[in-house]
Amino acid sequence: MSRRSDGLVGVWAEAQRQQQRQREAQARHQRDQERQQRAYQRDLARSVREQKAAYREQREAEARRRTAELDARVESLRGLLAAGCRAPAFRATALTREERVEAFSPGQLAHPVPMPDPNEYRYQPQGGGWTAARRAQAQAEARSRFEHDWQAAQAAEAQRRHQLATYQLQYQQWADAQLAGIRRHNAGIAEMTRGLRDGDAEAAVEYFSAALYASTGWPEDLPRQVSAAYDSGARQLVLNWELPTYDVVPEAKSVRYLINADQEKESPRPVTQRRALYRDVLAQCLLLVLRDLFAADEFGALESVALNGFVDDHDPATGRRAPMFLGTVMASRATFAALHLEQVNAVNCLVDGLRGQLSSRPDQYAPVRPGRRPEEVGNSVVTHGGDEEPDLYEMDPLAFEALVADLFRAMGMQAVTTQRSNDGGVDVDALDPAPIRGGKIVVQVKRYRNTVPPTAVRDLYGTVQDAGANKGVLVTTSGFGPGSHTFAHGKPLELVAGPELVDLLHRHGLRGRLGSGERPVPAQRTAPDADSGADDHNMLGMYWSGDVALDVCALVCHGNRVLDDDHFVFFNNPRTPDGTVRALVPVAPDRAALHVSFDALPARADRLVVIAAVDPVADPAADLSGFADAGIRLLDSEGSPLDQLDVSDGRSGETALVLGSFRRRANGDWGFVTGGKGYRGGLEELVQEYGIEVH
Repeated sequence: MSRRSDGLVGVWAEAQRQQQRQREAQARHQRDQERQQRAYQRDLARSVREQKAAYREQREAEARRRTAELDARVESLRGLLAAGCRAPAFRATALTREERVEAFSPGQLAHPVPMPDPNEYRYQPQGGGWTAARRAQAQAEARSRFEHDWQAAQAAEAQRRHQLATYQLQYQQWADAQLAGIRRHNAGIAEMTRGLRDGDAEAAVEYFSAALYASTGWPEDLPRQVSAAYDSGARQLVLNWELPTYDVVPEAKSVRYLINADQEKESPRPVTQRRALYRDVLAQCLLLVLRDLFAADEFGALESVALNGFVDDHDPATGRRAPMFLGTVMASRATFAALHLEQVNAVNCLVDGLRGQLSSRPDQYAPVRPGRRPEEVGNSVVTHGGDEEPDLYEMDPLAFEALVADLFRAMGMQAVTTQRSNDGGVDVDALDPAPIRGGKIVVQVKRYRNTVPPTAVRDLYGTVQDAGANKGVLVTTSGFGPGSHTFAHGKPLELVAGPELVDLLHRHGLRGRLGSGERPVPAQRTAPDADSGADDHNMLGMYWSGDVALDVCALVCHGNRVLDDDHFVFFNNPRTPDGTVRALVPVAPDRAALHVSFDALPARADRLVVIAAVDPVADPAADLSGFADAGIRLLDSEGSPLDQLDVSDGRSGETALVLGSFRRRANGDWGFVTGGKGYRGGLEELVQEYGIEVH
């Protein structure tokens, strides 16, 4: 019994020990988990603290950045006159253009076709087993191959020379036209300078207006709007110039970040400080305008300047938008020349030194009585407006640009007119403050009666890229052809035609009409227009790699059906009856070319299909597997490239291919759709699908 009891006790004791070990292991595991949890909580708390510190630093840095921007803005306003005086003076030479055009570059056409070497065609004996007759036959075959290759090379060289001569003639015509335009422009500038020396009022207004618009010392974000006239007898320029509104001076003085509220708070600028700075800015602006005018007078045309400064804002008394004069001054050349503008106090200089007037409360738009006004001179006034609806066709170019700037401002944007030295520049600089879609906009205006040429759209696109702008807008009193719309498609460009411009003006409380007010008929011209400078047609140049010989054809269609057999342009019918589509002699790098007048296509035509097929005579055994790296160059009427349209490569076994189609959209524009459908039955099978009966 005792031995047995000892055994039971031992078993029980061992079980107790195992349970104790399990409890200790569980306790250790629990302690490890708690320790890991505490470590995780510490890491999480540290991460949260670091994130909060980083966020706080970011918000504080943003507040400091905004404060620095406010300080920099105020400093730039205080130094406006000093900075403007350091800018170079405007000169008439800035308006002239260099008589230079792009050099003639024929590319591969400059290299003659290599002629075959007779030595490579000599008969080479192949052993002694040939008879004299066989050797004679081999020699004759070698001579025949040489003569065939020689004739082919001579034909290719003749074609190269013909293409080179054609290309050179086209280039010379283009170069002559370019140089003639430059010379006409420069002759106009020379005539204007002669008029300045002779006291011509129109020349003086044009020149000094250009000097103000082109001034590099005038800040870009300040308005540029002028109404001017010239008194030839007194040699005095009389002008009204737009001044910045009160909001040019920042309302906030500094920005700080409030941690507890998690928001930025602006500290307001003291009213007295803001009012004094605004008054100083107005005085600086008036002095800077005088400085730019006298500095630009290299012809001695100005004896004095009568200047009135106004703001274009809502009148506090009526609530209506109207010009309010805040400053006026009349300065003679002698008096102004004695000033040291970079050291003066602008307000004291204007009021005491030049005996001018400046509003005592410009922040409330308290007006002053303007001095002599342009309309009192009675000639060559650059202005716009009046009691009746102004005719946009007859409006002065400067006034038209100012009206477009007014439109952009009425649409909620910031807009200023700029230099008007040539058609390729920017007429209006606009800034859309809207987030995401907004940004800098460059605007060009064209006061045309007929279609704007695609070259103007291409020039605007180059200006957009050079200026780093978000968008370019071309505003015209006329309209645009398909070449313009095709080039603008997919690019940050917007084209505003005459009727749309009038509608926008009326919708935003502005006035303007096109001649009698009737909607202009889209131009379908048979000759180049004097205003637009070019007949609005396009050239399509097709190119590809590979040796396959192709016929490139065109189908004028309604939907998928050709209008009739006469509107199928191919080797036996090189043009449509009206000549709107016709084949051209290609110029390198093109291997085929078409002339297309999209505007003049029949009204029922809504599609121009371009196709390519293997030439069964020149290459009867070929297919389109050798048709690769292909494309269509879209050119304007002068041969300048507008766009490059990709097309599909050919496939083995196919002998005809739809390259793509130009399709008329609902608004009258034409867009290109890439093709790609191939046909094994060649041109016959393809055209049958478009309704052509093949007999």
